[in-house]
Amino acid sequence: MNIALKKGKNIPTQVKDAHLIELRRQQIIDSGVKLFTKQGFHKTTTRQIARNAGFSIGTLYEYIQSKEDVLYLVCDHIHRGVEEGVKRAIKNTGNGRESLFEAIREYYRICDSMIDEILLIYQESKSLEKDAMRIVLNRDEKISNMFENIIKRGIDDGSINLQPSSTKILAHNITVIGHMWTFRRWFLLRNYDIEEYIDDQLQLIATAI
Repeated sequence: MNIALKKGKNIPTQVKDAHLIELRRQQIIDSGVKLFTKQGFHKTTTRQIARNAGFSIGTLYEYIQSKEDVLYLVCDHIHRGVEEGVKRAIKNTGNGRESLFEAIREYYRICDSMIDEILLIYQESKSLEKDAMRIVLNRDEKISNMFENIIKRGIDDGSINLQPSSTKILAHNITVIGHMWTFRRWFLLRNYDIEEYIDDQLQLIATAI
């Protein structure tokens, strides 16, 4: 049985119960995040992942085929969490500018809550096979595209003053600024908490639009 992760990679499973697949794979993801962030992808074994998840190595292989499948599930889980958070932030907001600021604020808070997971993607996703890597990169681009669409809406409704040609670069800048909180935390945490960081970054972005 193959399980397609909503236009993602098909990961074969020997189990037919969709609820059980979701439950066990979430346990596998949680175990993978913990171990990969602690000791790295290459030093982690599937036996360790299974033991930390609370079941046998045999049970683990009923839901995945390889350690690379676990890494893919982890990366996919992280991106979905970010996407869902941004979607919630813009669901009930006003014009494009208000929606953009609310989405940025929520996105940066998510980045703060998933510091280790986001760093994990950058450090370990290179170990994915080519097709899985392409899917992960596409999901990362999808997050930038969400910001791009909000910016375009703001340009159309007049709440954002920006040349349309700059829309894409601003959207990618926004996502990278969120990741910067992950990469530069050793310095930033000396000077900011997350809310101060968000406020300062929003002021800088506001000057551009």
